[in-house]
Amino acid sequence: MNKKVGIQDLGLKDYKDCWDYQEELFQKIVDQKIRNRREGVALETPNHFLFVEHPHVYTLGKSGDMTNLLVGETQLKAKGATFYKINRGGDITYHGPGQIVGYPILDLDNFFTDIHKYLRLLEEMVILTLADYGVKGERSKGETGVWVDVGTPLARKICAMGVRASRWVTMHGFALNVNTDLSYFDLMIPCGIKGKGVTSLNVELGRNEIPLGEVQEKLLLHFAKLFEADLR
Repeated sequence: MNKKVGIQDLGLKDYKDCWDYQEELFQKIVDQKIRNRREGVALETPNHFLFVEHPHVYTLGKSGDMTNLLVGETQLKAKGATFYKINRGGDITYHGPGQIVGYPILDLDNFFTDIHKYLRLLEEMVILTLADYGVKGERSKGETGVWVDVGTPLARKICAMGVRASRWVTMHGFALNVNTDLSYFDLMIPCGIKGKGVTSLNVELGRNEIPLGEVQEKLLLHFAKLFEADLR
């Protein structure tokens, strides 16, 4: 079992370029696992954790409903945004500057083979990070991700999640709103869930801006503990 995880911060990167890069890393791990089984060997498979910011983009999961995007191509262009239908779980979400997007590309055979546990630990990583800032993040029953003020009329989502897994290898991941322009969420029904709002860490704290690198460090600290990972 290889619990070493290579960390990469890709900065601001086009969504499609990053998706292609994820697919490349993902496929290399899957191919190695297939060779290991076919040849009866046990060569280590690598693990990766990508951080990235994307230019304005909306993505729709494979089981998502297109009607949850409330505008057409012309309006998207006017907002400087793009749209992709992609191969993760979940419905529609938005990515943009000021948001931390994390893509763990892990061979769960190196950790544990349980997708439910994987998602819960990613949520816990975010919940613990928010707690470092004095914000109470919570799970909402039946709704993957992290929320604030769950069970009240003010419930609002601060972190969306959607993953893909094949042969216990993961890709895609989470999007944590830190300094995000929340007006972009007005163009969609976030995650297909009607009647609930969205928020960001800087709004919850009443601050103009929070250093993304600072938040990333906290996320990685909690990720390493929860997954018993050796970060590189």
